Amino acid sequence: MLFAAVVVQPVSISLVAVLSLGFFLGMRHATDADHVVAVSTIVSREKRIGNAAIIGALWGLGHTITILFVGAGIILFTLVIPPRLGLSMELSVGLMLILLGFVNLRGFKKQMDESMEPKAAAMAALHRHGDVGQPHSHGAMDSSVDFMDARFGRWKFYQWARPLVVGLVHGMAGSAAVALLVLATLHNTHWAVAYLAIFDVGTIAGMMVITIAMASALRYAGSRSAWINQRLAFATGLLSVAFGMFIVYQMGFAHGLFTHHPTWTPE
Repeated sequence: MLFAAVVVQPVSISLVAVLSLGFFLGMRHATDADHVVAVSTIVSREKRIGNAAIIGALWGLGHTITILFVGAGIILFTLVIPPRLGLSMELSVGLMLILLGFVNLRGFKKQMDESMEPKAAAMAALHRHGDVGQPHSHGAMDSSVDFMDARFGRWKFYQWARPLVVGLVHGMAGSAAVALLVLATLHNTHWAVAYLAIFDVGTIAGMMVITIAMASALRYAGSRSAWINQRLAFATGLLSVAFGMFIVYQMGFAHGLFTHHPTWTPE
């Protein structure tokens, strides 16, 4: 019995060390540039720290769902992702960043227009239907983003769905690399899946820390100057579009997704 305890203890310690490492690597994974840029575009419009933490948790949850689904498939069923599919998953991250940045830039433009001519815009939008009813306005609906925000913006489900979907997309891009790294380290499939789960918990925790820090900084800046707050929203939008276009170029042309000879290495 004593000999058995001596033999089992180092194994247990090594597994705990590996799983603990998975948690902290998950937290570090949350700080990847594309993750931070994506979340910053959402948090820049959020002034409540509690809501920012929820945004980070939902992003991490979406990331977790994809990592576990794709990663477990690679580990348990030895699935192989073709280069074109892998590049497409990476490309989706770039397209998502462009969309998020566009939404922020459009919101900034709308704020500028309203601040320059608030009364004129309000009077131009007032009208009646026929000869009855009070004058009212519908607001501009010149894009699908405006329509979605106006129609569903007050729904909590719609507000929380956005970071969840962004997390799902980002999880697709990194799932293969994480799963292959785990397979090279842990040859036991059950422990490998457990590592993925711990890794994802660390990612959720790390993203919550990041979003809380961002929201705190933005809240402080906003309390000092609304001008600074607006420019920060513009900067995050511009950065998101630029970074997204860079990813699209890298995946589409540098790695050959839009050519006949795509090359892809999970990273």
